[in-house]
Amino acid sequence: MSSRVKSRLMPPLSTGFPKGEGTQAGEFAASGQQDGGERPRSKTPLSSQTWLLLAVHGLFTAGNALSGTFVHVYLWKAAHNFSLLGWFSAVQQVSMAVTFWLMGKWVKEHNKMNALRAGVLVSAAFYAIVLLLGEFAANMVWLLGLVHGLGSGLFWLSFNVVYFEVTDPDSRDRFNGVAGLLGSGSGMLAPWLSGFLISRMTHETGYRLIFTLSLAVFVCGGIASFFLAKRKGEGRYDWAFTPKYVRRKNGVWKKMFLAMLGQGIREGVFGFLIGILVYISTGNEYSLGKFALITSAAGLVSFYMAGRFYKPRHRKRGMLLAVLGLTLVILPFFWKVEYVTLLIFGIGTALFIPFYTVPVTSTSFDLIGKDPDCVSRREEFVVLRELGLNVGRLLGTLAFLITVSFSPTTLAINVLMLAIGSSPLLTWFLMRDFLKAPAEAARSNAG
Repeated sequence: MSSRVKSRLMPPLSTGFPKGEGTQAGEFAASGQQDGGERPRSKTPLSSQTWLLLAVHGLFTAGNALSGTFVHVYLWKAAHNFSLLGWFSAVQQVSMAVTFWLMGKWVKEHNKMNALRAGVLVSAAFYAIVLLLGEFAANMVWLLGLVHGLGSGLFWLSFNVVYFEVTDPDSRDRFNGVAGLLGSGSGMLAPWLSGFLISRMTHETGYRLIFTLSLAVFVCGGIASFFLAKRKGEGRYDWAFTPKYVRRKNGVWKKMFLAMLGQGIREGVFGFLIGILVYISTGNEYSLGKFALITSAAGLVSFYMAGRFYKPRHRKRGMLLAVLGLTLVILPFFWKVEYVTLLIFGIGTALFIPFYTVPVTSTSFDLIGKDPDCVSRREEFVVLRELGLNVGRLLGTLAFLITVSFSPTTLAINVLMLAIGSSPLLTWFLMRDFLKAPAEAARSNAG
């Protein structure tokens, strides 16, 4: 996934990857190769370092897939309290946002691979803490949310910066497709295995086993990350970068920040609520594991199709169809919230989500690579992007907390789900002018 054209406007960045890979100054030169239209798709094979980065990403997502959903079930079984789950997620989101902003300086000015490794190891520490607390974990959701947010923030901040450096506009959809395949694969098998093990053991023994397995997977991910090449920081971190760009009237990145906020609104609640609803409907962890198996299998096929056939010229129309689909699959809940309607929602979401997230991710990073000044501020732009996502997640979670506190009825929760589940429409509306072939989008949205 290399950018083969080196810019004459600025020297290539020191990447630590094999020669020619991740030279984002080259990406800027490439973006002007042709007037209008779409550049030929890159056919350069992925290097061993890029595959290793994907492997670390796969281990990180697998570790979370093994226990992520079941942590919420574990807390639910201890307290039977929706608000508790909401506060756990809210603290996690605030912790992530603060981590992105503060640790941006470390990633910008020092070895960003150390931040990635720290993220994997802190995530491992989260499951170690859950194991130590045992049934008292429900009393310590503030601590758990803080640690989980810290680990996730460190990992995704450094991963997204490195991802930008080793891809270009032609290769991002493919990279995201491969990452989605790995995520769907782990999301398919890991929760099914966890549900199977928990259902075959006593409550506490089963949960302790899967939390231990997650801890071991994160440790493996941390070890694998030490084989990634060192990537030194460059430049000085601008603490006030995000508010400056978000305040710009009619600015490109003001729109992008709000688009990321729209994406986050949905993620903040659906990330934990659907799994809990499946468990409440069935009363069985193995059923939740089978739900993940079925929906992730659908996602595996969809991510494969997106990675293989989803070209930049398809983004605008494809993303609109996807967000409409993501909204429509919520409607069966107004009939009845049961396993069948949850499965319809899960399969529908899995089929549509890649055609929504792939263009959102690719396009936002294409904008970072549109000129040398943006490239030199890539860490700040990644922080801006992730802060938008986390502000959206927090807003969605706060709306959930208000709803369950004042009107915890099935109808109220369904209306809330439809409202926040349609937030991708806002993301599409704000991004519609960017969803073009990368060269055209970079020229028309310059500034």
